[in-house]
Amino acid sequence: MGLKIGLSCLILGLGLIILNLTGLCEAGETSSYTRNSNVSDICDMPLDSDVFSVPPGYNAPQQVHITQGDYEGRGVIISWITPHEPGSNTVTYWAPENSNVKSHTDGVVVTYTFGNYTSGHIHHCTIKNLEYDTKYYYEIAGGLGDDATTRQFWFVTPPKPGPDVPYTFGLIGDLGQTHDSNNTLTHYQFNPVKGQSLLFIGDLSYADRYPDHDNNRWDTWGRFIERSAAYQPWIWTVGNHEIDSVPHIGETVPFKPYTHRFFVPFEASGSTSPLWYSIKRASAHIIVMSSYSAFGVYTPQWKWVEGELPKVNRSETPWLIVLMHCPMYSSNAHHYMEGEAMRVLYEPWFVEYKVDVVFAGHVHSYERSERVSNIAYNIVNGLCTPVKDGSAPVYITIGDGGNSEGLAIEMTEPQPSYSAYREASFGHGMLNIKNRTHAHFGWHRNQDGFAVEGDSLWFINRYWKSSVKGAGRATI
Repeated sequence: MGLKIGLSCLILGLGLIILNLTGLCEAGETSSYTRNSNVSDICDMPLDSDVFSVPPGYNAPQQVHITQGDYEGRGVIISWITPHEPGSNTVTYWAPENSNVKSHTDGVVVTYTFGNYTSGHIHHCTIKNLEYDTKYYYEIAGGLGDDATTRQFWFVTPPKPGPDVPYTFGLIGDLGQTHDSNNTLTHYQFNPVKGQSLLFIGDLSYADRYPDHDNNRWDTWGRFIERSAAYQPWIWTVGNHEIDSVPHIGETVPFKPYTHRFFVPFEASGSTSPLWYSIKRASAHIIVMSSYSAFGVYTPQWKWVEGELPKVNRSETPWLIVLMHCPMYSSNAHHYMEGEAMRVLYEPWFVEYKVDVVFAGHVHSYERSERVSNIAYNIVNGLCTPVKDGSAPVYITIGDGGNSEGLAIEMTEPQPSYSAYREASFGHGMLNIKNRTHAHFGWHRNQDGFAVEGDSLWFINRYWKSSVKGAGRATI
């Protein structure tokens, strides 16, 4: 009897130890939410979908989208395509709406071929020296005469950069053109928080999933996003689906469709490539990196990032945000540790300069990390477990826009301690900057009402953290 009792106690003790160790490993939360599955949702919407409609009128401008056109926020790049002939390359703009004084700026027109595809006439027009915090109206035409088809849109310039300027960014990654993609964009547009511009985290049209990367699917995608992108800047990040290299049809120049269709103000920040650049917008300094360009020591991208980070003035733009496509921290089994090489090189800088948040896509799921770093690891010292680090950014993977490859539902187990929340659902994010010290982030899954947050967090700014008193449990 005594032996049985002793064995029972030993087994109980070992069980308690195992439970305690398990508790140490499972620091975060894996959502138990079950998404309604519909196989047809992952298929691209058919070509006759209303969201792909060609605007009426001969040579009518289409695929209209805008992005920031300078470093400070007083410029805008307006882009559009005319399908049949170049038409006019002039943008007419004015403010306020009833103004009789109108300004005109001319742009450039480019075309490209890809296999047996020839693009329409792609227009890019940069307007500079706009007034801050002003609603402008603009008009573009498909021809030069009075009977030319014209279309009119509007946009709002950001407030002048300043430490306590409130501003709201939307976040979408890996969008594609499926039914889920449409739901994501609709949810973003109807979100009551109202994003003022959108940070796009890479993987745009997924045209490369078609035979010979059918570039007609770039055109449908351009018409699909116009309902948002013509009215507010989309800040572009390049992803792997933009590489578009198809040697067997003679297409070996990477990023060819992307770089012809989407102009960005890379030269304004001293960059030598449109694939990495930075902008200031309201109270944020945004650094865009390319996960699929050379990024090793002494490469052009590495040297540019090395020079850009010290330029960030946290007294003017306190929020330091980094965008890249491939995540540095992700506990999803899909694309697991693909960002490790970039993490090893750039994470020490992110900690040194107190980056507030790094947004990535690529993994078709949502995940938010704790503030951790692994800068002590040098491949031989065995210090390969991330540790809590108050100077480190939060890493958010938001590659859940829609795409045509489906959700990445397989997670690594047990959930690592650096992972705070993860869920395999489609959705979008909102980063609502309040002032120099506080910002609110919310993630919205497509299956919920427009105002519902599936995950949320109050950020305390890394640079101004010491001036914040009484931070509660809901902040990081």
